[in-house]
Amino acid sequence: MNIGDASARSGVSAKMIRYYEQTGLIPLAARTTSGYRNYADSDVHMLRFIARSRDLGFSISEITDLLDLWRNTDRRSADVKALAQARIQDLRHKITHLQDMADTLETLVRSCAGDERPDCPILHNLETEAFPASGRRSNHAGPHANINERITS
Repeated sequence: MNIGDASARSGVSAKMIRYYEQTGLIPLAARTTSGYRNYADSDVHMLRFIARSRDLGFSISEITDLLDLWRNTDRRSADVKALAQARIQDLRHKITHLQDMADTLETLVRSCAGDERPDCPILHNLETEAFPASGRRSNHAGPHANINERITS
């Protein structure tokens, strides 16, 4: 089947299929005598595996590891489980960070009258939030520590 058919059957765009081939995530497709890519059902199956892995947030390097484990019938399920557990920890960290960001924005929005006056605590906070010389926020007390104190002062 051609790349369009493989894309439709796997749910992976033709552009991403080409990218996966270019980066070595998947083997180069067989070619017809006229030079067109030719994919087998097994290629579509592998593309679906990759798409599902991406949907669960695995990086390309993690998917490479998962594919290696998937192909290795002598694998240890403990190795697969360890990759999944690491992904869970990363997702939990991101969820916490996103919740912290949402809480901060909610606090900022509550502090803004949203009227005709030009004074805006949201803009003031964005302008005055201190960053170290490195340009990155200090996390010694969390990225949004004492936000209520900064807004109300």
